[in-house]
Amino acid sequence: MSEPESRKRCLSGVKSTGVPHLGNYLGMMRPAIELQEQHETYYFVADYHALTTEHDGEAMERQTYDITSYFLAFGLDPERSVFFRQSDVPQVTELSWLLSCVTSMGLLERAHAYKAAKDRGEEGAISHGLFAYPVLMAADILLYQANLVPVGKDQIQHVEMTRDIAGRFNYLFGETFVIPEALVRDEVKVILGIDGQKMSKSYGNTIEALLPPKQLKQRIMQIVTDSTPLEEPKDPERCNVFALYRLFASVEEQAEMAERYRAGNYGYGHAKLALFEKVNAHMGPYREHYQQIRGDLDYLEDVLRAGATKARQVAGPVLELARSRCGYKRRPVL
Repeated sequence: MSEPESRKRCLSGVKSTGVPHLGNYLGMMRPAIELQEQHETYYFVADYHALTTEHDGEAMERQTYDITSYFLAFGLDPERSVFFRQSDVPQVTELSWLLSCVTSMGLLERAHAYKAAKDRGEEGAISHGLFAYPVLMAADILLYQANLVPVGKDQIQHVEMTRDIAGRFNYLFGETFVIPEALVRDEVKVILGIDGQKMSKSYGNTIEALLPPKQLKQRIMQIVTDSTPLEEPKDPERCNVFALYRLFASVEEQAEMAERYRAGNYGYGHAKLALFEKVNAHMGPYREHYQQIRGDLDYLEDVLRAGATKARQVAGPVLELARSRCGYKRRPVL
């Protein structure tokens, strides 16, 4: 019998690099935070994953506090969710090695990130950390016996690889790990950037989630649209502005804007201003909360350490189970 939905454990992480944009917020952060209402939720700052690209120690520490502040500002409750720093749970690296030994090179070579780097001619410069990224991600998930992993569409493959790795380990050593499932909301599978492509830092097309109003308006006004004259009818379903607007507006507001598009005499500039008003009103309270807590390092550190203590209470027994399955038992040091 499957576990009751209300008791399923959800886990996800976010790299401590860069500033969260609307795609991060809508595709991962907001859905993840909403899950704490009904599920047992574990979320972490993926600072080990960040090490594949971030080699400045001071920046790493600063960005960890940034990401923690964003999650708390967006509504994560550290009393209901276990929120921690990945590097504060050392069991994840040992488990990563155990999983590495049952993971084929062929599986890792199919990873999107590796294939993209290889296609760019960067194969010789790819670090082992980047190549083995999916194994560490699998350890992140399996260490906490997560049932559900809320992810964006571009991360579904990593959950599928985790399922493959867990299945292989269970086959070789006996039932050890829960086989997780990806949890993706259909309406936010892909968030479009200002150029109409998937919103991504690598494309330079993002809208940062907590931009001040002036900069937010400027960025939204840069959204690419077609050249249909103001007086002509327009198709809202083919418009980048409307695609974002519908993620913040009510059903009634969406219908009203769509009607204006089709009626004509409604320009893309009008739609962009309406989008700005919606995003700014939605993000205003979060922006204020972020500014209040970001400077309180003692509070942020308390949240991370308390979360790590709870995380290790789960991680420890799971790692010991995996070790014992492999034939490694803890013995007293003579």
